[in-house]
Order: sequence, then C-alpha cells, then structure tokens
Amino acid sequence: MAEIPGEMSFIDMTSPGAPDVLVPAKGPVPRPQPGEVLVRVAAAGVNRPDVIQRQGNYPPPPGASPILGLEIAGTVVALGDGVRDLKPGDAVCALVTGGGYAEYCPAPAPQCLPVPKGFSMIEAAGLPETFFTVWTNVFQRGGLKPGETILVHGGTSGIGTTAIQLAHEFGARVFATAGSDEKCAACRKLGADQAINYRTEDFVKRVKELTGGKGVELVLDMVGGDYLQRNLSALAIEGRLVQIAFLKPSKVEFDFMPMMLKRLTLTGSTLRARSVEQKAAIARPLRETVWPLLDQGKIKPIIHATFPLAQAAEAHRLMESSAHIGKIILTVP
Repeated sequence: MAEIPGEMSFIDMTSPGAPDVLVPAKGPVPRPQPGEVLVRVAAAGVNRPDVIQRQGNYPPPPGASPILGLEIAGTVVALGDGVRDLKPGDAVCALVTGGGYAEYCPAPAPQCLPVPKGFSMIEAAGLPETFFTVWTNVFQRGGLKPGETILVHGGTSGIGTTAIQLAHEFGARVFATAGSDEKCAACRKLGADQAINYRTEDFVKRVKELTGGKGVELVLDMVGGDYLQRNLSALAIEGRLVQIAFLKPSKVEFDFMPMMLKRLTLTGSTLRARSVEQKAAIARPLRETVWPLLDQGKIKPIIHATFPLAQAAEAHRLMESSAHIGKIILTVP
C-alpha cells in the first residue's frame, strides 16, 4: 500500500476572476469519509463548469471541496468506512463534486468506474463528467431511441463529442452544430450524419431540409439565449429539448405556443448537486452498457490537449477560447 503524505500540491483559486487567479499551492491531504475512497490523481479533466466557478458564478454545493475539478483518474490509495467493492491499487476514474485539481482527491465509491481496457489515465480522466452528463440527459431524460434523430449543439465540445459517439453507437441519426468547417469535419468523423456550421448556415432551416420538414426528435443544447426558441422550431411533433448549460443568457422572451402545438417536452438538469445515490443510478447503466464499448475501443474520449497541473490557468484560457475539439486534461506528476 502506497504511503500517503501529509501534504499535497493543488491548484488554489485566490479569488474569483480571470485564469491568473489559479495558482499552485500546498495543503493537507484530505481523508476519505465513509463510503468514499482516496485517489492518488494521475490526471484531471477541465470542464466548462470549472471556468464558471472560477469566474464566481458557480459556487460548489454544500460540503464540496472548494478546489476546482469535477473528474479524475488515478489509483485508489485508501478506503473510507463501509467501502467493499474497491481496494487500494485499483485504477479508477471518478466523478467528484470538486477537488480534482490536486494530487489526492476523495471520491464516493459508487461514482468510481474502472479505467477501460487499454486506456491511459489521461484518456480515463476525460470520461466521467461528459459520459455521466450525456447518459443521464440524452438517454435517461431525453429518452433517445434507435432510429430517432438528435441535434447536438456544440458538437466539438467534450459533451458534444461524447453525445455524437454514443447517439451514433446506439442507432440514432445524428446532426451536430459547430463553428468552423474543420470542426464540422471532426463531428462527421465521430459519427455525425450531418454537421452544420452555425456561422454560415441557419441550423433550423438546415434541419428542416434534412428531415423533409419534420424536424428532429431530440435537441441537446448548452447554448441557450436565442437558441431556445429556435430549438423549438427545429423539433418534430412530440420532440424533446434537453437543456444542460447556458453559454448565452438563460433569461429570454419566449413563445410557448410551439410547445403546445407540437406537444413538445422541455427538460434539463444539472449534475453536480445531485446525491451520491442519484449519481450511482447513472453510473450503474454506464458500467453495464457503455463501459463495454470503451473496453472494445468502439468509442473513446477525444483529447485535444494536456497541461501539467501547475499550468491550470493556461488550460482555462484554452477552454475559454473554444478553439479545442474534445477534452482538455491536467496531468498530475
């Protein structure tokens, strides 16, 4: 069993603000609480909610670590009381409510999943946040079925690249939006049947053309703003809009008449504040249904760039530029 030091390196946020507020620091190693394991972190994913938290607009839920970072991969080094299914030395990736930008991070045992066969820790660190989010929103809430058509906005984001691959693998027809021809090509390579450059094309008009005027059964949106009304126009009768984030304003003037006329369902969710039991209910079908696809190499996270932990500020600058395709990962020495 690895010796656990008393102190660790982590990324501190000195105050809300620009990326420069993220600085390397030293602090005590946390101890796992009942039902948790302590993970020696090898890599941690960078996600848009991290940026929003750094800007002061997404406070951690009660009891969560103030350290940024919602997903990790590494090795279990200690067990909290009551943990039976994991042991020291196990290689895991985990969804956490915070604390990922650090050498050591506690994780609830039900939110830990094995590192897929042949995966590096860097690749594994790019799985939890996006795969939990896509599974619960596209398949559990959105009810996507084989043969249906889904429109994925932000197709080259971490969420987008995951949603395209999973929807395609489970038999859906996939449309995606992206902001350049290069990004549209990346979407098609991942399994999108059609990719729409939102800078040069009206996605509503294009969706109608591609579906013979019918529209799509499901829209996965993280943009908001004027997209909200346009999404309703792009949906087919009995279609579903699943909202998971807002890059544009969340408050808009909205006409609900299309919802009534087309019998639409508008839903959405956040993940971070849900209970361990609720997240376990996402983890179980992921392990049973999706992890075999990862083990077989049929789907994989798209890693755009890696940065050493101490360069978290640079990773955030890249995230904010939206120049990336896929995931940004911090590596922990």
